[in-house]
Amino acid sequence: MSTIGLIGAGLIGSTVARLAVAAGHDVILSNSRGPESLAALAAALGDQARAADPVEAAKGGDIVVVTIPLKAYRRVPSNPLHGKVVIDTNNYYPARDGSISELDDESYTSSELLQAHLPESRVVKAFNNINYKHLGRLGRPVGASDRSVLAIASNHQDAKDEASTFIDSIGYDTLDVGALSEGWRFQRDTPAYSLSYIGDSGGAPALGDTFDAGPGYPVSRDQLVAALAEAKRYRDL
Repeated sequence: MSTIGLIGAGLIGSTVARLAVAAGHDVILSNSRGPESLAALAAALGDQARAADPVEAAKGGDIVVVTIPLKAYRRVPSNPLHGKVVIDTNNYYPARDGSISELDDESYTSSELLQAHLPESRVVKAFNNINYKHLGRLGRPVGASDRSVLAIASNHQDAKDEASTFIDSIGYDTLDVGALSEGWRFQRDTPAYSLSYIGDSGGAPALGDTFDAGPGYPVSRDQLVAALAEAKRYRDL
Protein backbone atom coordinates (compact mmCIF):
# COMPACT_ATOMS: atom_id res chain seq x y z
CA MET A 1 0.00 0.00 0.00
CA SER A 2 1.00 3.62 -0.55
CA THR A 3 1.07 6.81 1.45
CA ILE A 4 -1.28 9.38 -0.07
CA GLY A 5 -0.48 13.02 0.61
CA LEU A 6 -3.31 15.51 0.33
CA ILE A 7 -2.78 19.20 -0.31
CA GLY A 8 -6.28 20.40 0.47
CA ALA A 9 -8.72 18.45 2.57
CA GLY A 10 -12.08 19.88 1.61
CA LEU A 11 -15.00 17.96 0.16
CA ILE A 12 -13.10 16.00 -2.50
CA GLY A 13 -9.88 15.76 -0.47
CA SER A 14 -11.51 14.39 2.66
CA THR A 15 -13.53 11.92 0.57
CA VAL A 16 -10.39 10.65 -1.18
CA ALA A 17 -8.73 10.36 2.24
CA ARG A 18 -11.58 8.25 3.62
CA LEU A 19 -11.56 5.97 0.58
CA ALA A 20 -7.77 5.64 0.75
CA VAL A 21 -7.80 4.65 4.42
CA ALA A 22 -10.60 2.16 3.81
CA ALA A 23 -8.45 0.61 1.06
CA GLY A 24 -5.48 0.24 3.43
CA HIS A 25 -3.41 3.28 2.46
CA ASP A 26 -1.87 5.76 4.88
CA VAL A 27 -2.80 9.40 4.38
CA ILE A 28 -1.17 12.72 5.26
CA LEU A 29 -3.71 15.54 5.40
CA SER A 30 -2.87 19.20 4.88
CA ASN A 31 -4.50 22.50 4.08
CA SER A 32 -3.75 26.21 4.17
CA ARG A 33 -5.10 26.62 7.72
CA GLY A 34 -2.64 24.34 9.49
CA PRO A 35 -2.63 20.81 10.97
CA GLU A 36 -4.70 21.79 14.00
CA SER A 37 -7.69 22.48 11.74
CA LEU A 38 -7.51 18.85 10.55
CA ALA A 39 -7.16 17.19 13.95
CA ALA A 40 -10.77 16.01 14.08
CA LEU A 41 -10.68 14.54 10.57
CA ALA A 42 -7.36 12.79 11.25
CA ALA A 43 -8.73 11.35 14.48
CA ALA A 44 -11.87 10.13 12.73
CA LEU A 45 -9.75 8.38 10.08
CA GLY A 46 -7.71 6.57 12.72
CA ASP A 47 -4.10 5.47 13.00
CA GLN A 48 -3.53 5.47 9.22
CA ALA A 49 -3.99 9.25 9.03
CA ARG A 50 -2.11 12.23 10.33
CA ALA A 51 -2.34 15.98 9.84
CA ALA A 52 0.63 18.02 8.61
CA ASP A 53 1.43 21.10 6.54
CA PRO A 54 1.50 21.03 2.71
CA VAL A 55 5.28 20.64 2.53
CA GLU A 56 5.17 17.58 4.82
CA ALA A 57 2.28 16.10 2.83
CA ALA A 58 4.22 16.66 -0.39
CA LYS A 59 7.39 15.11 1.02
CA GLY A 60 5.66 12.14 2.64
CA GLY A 61 3.22 11.12 -0.08
CA ASP A 62 4.06 8.43 -2.61
CA ILE A 63 1.19 9.95 -4.58
CA VAL A 64 0.04 13.48 -3.77
CA VAL A 65 -3.48 14.75 -4.45
CA VAL A 66 -3.81 18.49 -5.04
CA THR A 67 -7.39 19.48 -4.32
CA ILE A 68 -7.51 23.22 -3.72
CA PRO A 69 -9.20 26.15 -5.48
CA LEU A 70 -7.45 26.60 -8.82
CA LYS A 71 -6.61 30.23 -8.04
CA ALA A 72 -4.19 28.96 -5.35
CA TYR A 73 -2.25 26.53 -7.57
CA ARG A 74 0.96 28.60 -7.40
CA ARG A 75 1.06 27.98 -3.64
CA VAL A 76 1.60 24.24 -4.14
CA PRO A 77 5.16 23.50 -2.99
CA SER A 78 7.25 22.54 -6.00
CA ASN A 79 10.55 21.15 -4.72
CA PRO A 80 9.11 18.43 -2.44
CA LEU A 81 7.08 17.11 -5.38
CA HIS A 82 10.01 16.51 -7.74
CA GLY A 83 9.58 13.18 -9.49
CA LYS A 84 6.24 12.44 -7.85
CA VAL A 85 2.83 11.61 -9.25
CA VAL A 86 0.49 14.52 -8.49
CA ILE A 87 -3.23 13.96 -8.97
CA ASP A 88 -4.98 17.24 -9.81
CA THR A 89 -8.70 17.46 -9.04
CA ASN A 90 -9.10 21.14 -9.95
CA ASN A 91 -11.66 22.87 -12.13
CA TYR A 92 -11.72 26.45 -13.36
CA TYR A 93 -14.58 28.53 -11.97
CA PRO A 94 -14.03 32.19 -12.99
CA ALA A 95 -16.50 33.44 -10.37
CA ARG A 96 -14.30 31.89 -7.68
CA ASP A 97 -10.85 31.91 -9.29
CA GLY A 98 -10.96 35.19 -11.18
CA SER A 99 -10.13 35.43 -14.85
CA ILE A 100 -7.14 33.34 -15.97
CA SER A 101 -6.21 34.42 -19.50
CA GLU A 102 -4.53 31.13 -20.52
CA LEU A 103 -7.75 29.27 -19.72
CA ASP A 104 -10.06 31.88 -21.20
CA ASP A 105 -8.27 31.72 -24.55
CA GLU A 106 -7.89 27.92 -24.27
CA SER A 107 -4.14 28.00 -24.78
CA TYR A 108 -3.82 25.87 -21.63
CA THR A 109 -6.03 23.51 -19.68
CA SER A 110 -6.18 23.87 -15.90
CA SER A 111 -4.00 20.82 -15.29
CA GLU A 112 -1.43 22.08 -17.78
CA LEU A 113 -1.10 25.18 -15.59
CA LEU A 114 -0.34 23.00 -12.58
CA GLN A 115 2.11 20.90 -14.63
CA ALA A 116 3.91 24.08 -15.70
CA HIS A 117 4.14 25.10 -12.04
CA LEU A 118 5.48 21.62 -11.16
CA PRO A 119 7.84 20.91 -14.08
CA GLU A 120 9.64 18.06 -12.29
CA SER A 121 6.42 16.32 -11.23
CA ARG A 122 4.09 14.05 -13.20
CA VAL A 123 0.60 15.56 -13.05
CA VAL A 124 -2.50 13.44 -13.62
CA LYS A 125 -5.94 15.03 -14.02
CA ALA A 126 -8.56 12.97 -12.14
CA PHE A 127 -11.53 13.22 -9.75
CA ASN A 128 -12.55 16.60 -11.20
CA ASN A 129 -15.80 15.47 -12.84
CA ILE A 130 -17.51 13.56 -10.05
CA ASN A 131 -19.42 15.01 -7.11
CA TYR A 132 -17.73 14.30 -3.79
CA LYS A 133 -20.85 12.55 -2.43
CA HIS A 134 -21.00 10.31 -5.47
CA LEU A 135 -17.27 9.62 -5.19
CA GLY A 136 -17.85 8.42 -1.65
CA ARG A 137 -20.81 6.20 -2.59
CA LEU A 138 -20.14 4.69 -6.00
CA GLY A 139 -16.91 2.75 -5.41
CA ARG A 140 -17.29 -0.97 -6.19
CA PRO A 141 -15.06 -4.08 -6.06
CA VAL A 142 -13.05 -5.12 -9.09
CA GLY A 143 -15.28 -6.87 -11.62
CA ALA A 144 -18.58 -5.50 -10.29
CA SER A 145 -21.09 -4.93 -13.09
CA ASP A 146 -21.92 -1.45 -11.79
CA ARG A 147 -18.35 -0.27 -11.25
CA SER A 148 -17.91 3.33 -12.40
CA VAL A 149 -15.18 4.60 -14.71
CA LEU A 150 -13.28 7.85 -14.08
CA ALA A 151 -11.47 9.82 -16.77
CA ILE A 152 -7.76 10.53 -16.34
CA ALA A 153 -5.24 12.50 -18.41
CA SER A 154 -1.50 13.05 -18.14
CA ASN A 155 1.59 13.70 -20.23
CA HIS A 156 3.26 10.73 -18.50
CA GLN A 157 2.11 7.17 -19.13
CA ASP A 158 3.83 5.80 -16.02
CA ALA A 159 2.02 8.39 -13.92
CA LYS A 160 -1.31 7.33 -15.42
CA ASP A 161 -0.46 3.74 -14.55
CA GLU A 162 0.34 4.63 -10.93
CA ALA A 163 -2.75 6.80 -10.57
CA SER A 164 -4.94 4.09 -12.10
CA THR A 165 -3.60 1.53 -9.62
CA PHE A 166 -4.51 3.84 -6.74
CA ILE A 167 -7.93 4.67 -8.18
CA ASP A 168 -8.59 0.97 -8.74
CA SER A 169 -7.80 0.31 -5.07
CA ILE A 170 -10.51 2.73 -3.94
CA GLY A 171 -13.20 1.25 -6.16
CA TYR A 172 -13.05 2.74 -9.66
CA ASP A 173 -11.87 1.85 -13.15
CA THR A 174 -10.16 4.50 -15.27
CA LEU A 175 -10.32 5.65 -18.88
CA ASP A 176 -7.18 7.19 -20.37
CA VAL A 177 -8.22 10.34 -22.23
CA GLY A 178 -4.69 11.20 -23.35
CA ALA A 179 -2.39 14.12 -22.56
CA LEU A 180 -3.23 16.98 -20.21
CA SER A 181 -4.13 19.06 -23.27
CA GLU A 182 -7.15 16.76 -23.64
CA GLY A 183 -8.36 17.52 -20.13
CA TRP A 184 -10.85 20.06 -21.49
CA ARG A 185 -13.00 17.10 -22.58
CA PHE A 186 -14.07 16.43 -18.99
CA GLN A 187 -13.81 19.87 -17.45
CA ARG A 188 -16.68 22.06 -16.21
CA ASP A 189 -19.63 22.51 -18.62
CA THR A 190 -18.86 19.45 -20.76
CA PRO A 191 -21.11 16.39 -21.10
CA ALA A 192 -18.65 14.33 -19.04
CA TYR A 193 -18.71 16.78 -16.13
CA SER A 194 -20.63 15.35 -13.17
CA LEU A 195 -21.85 12.51 -15.38
CA SER A 196 -22.81 10.58 -12.26
CA TYR A 197 -25.75 12.97 -11.78
CA ILE A 198 -27.50 11.84 -14.94
CA GLY A 199 -28.45 8.18 -14.55
CA ASP A 200 -31.95 7.40 -15.77
CA SER A 201 -33.23 10.95 -15.34
CA GLY A 202 -32.24 12.01 -18.84
CA GLY A 203 -30.30 15.11 -17.87
CA ALA A 204 -28.12 16.58 -15.17
CA PRO A 205 -29.69 19.09 -12.75
CA ALA A 206 -28.34 22.56 -12.20
CA LEU A 207 -25.40 22.38 -9.81
CA GLY A 208 -24.70 24.61 -6.85
CA ASP A 209 -23.59 24.63 -3.25
CA THR A 210 -27.13 23.97 -2.02
CA PHE A 211 -27.91 21.17 -4.48
CA ASP A 212 -28.70 17.76 -2.98
CA ALA A 213 -26.47 15.45 -5.01
CA GLY A 214 -28.71 12.44 -4.47
CA PRO A 215 -27.36 8.90 -4.51
CA GLY A 216 -25.54 9.18 -7.82
CA TYR A 217 -25.51 6.75 -10.72
CA PRO A 218 -22.74 4.43 -11.91
CA VAL A 219 -20.96 5.62 -15.04
CA SER A 220 -20.03 2.91 -17.52
CA ARG A 221 -17.08 3.02 -19.90
CA ASP A 222 -19.45 3.38 -22.86
CA GLN A 223 -21.26 6.31 -21.24
CA LEU A 224 -18.01 8.10 -20.51
CA VAL A 225 -16.61 7.47 -24.00
CA ALA A 226 -19.80 8.87 -25.54
CA ALA A 227 -19.72 11.97 -23.31
CA LEU A 228 -16.09 12.66 -24.17
CA ALA A 229 -16.84 12.31 -27.86
CA GLU A 230 -19.78 14.69 -27.51
CA ALA A 231 -17.49 17.32 -26.01
CA LYS A 232 -15.20 17.04 -29.03
CA ARG A 233 -18.15 17.35 -31.42
CA TYR A 234 -19.28 20.59 -29.75
CA ARG A 235 -15.79 22.08 -29.91
CA ASP A 236 -15.50 21.21 -33.59
CA LEU A 237 -18.74 22.98 -34.51
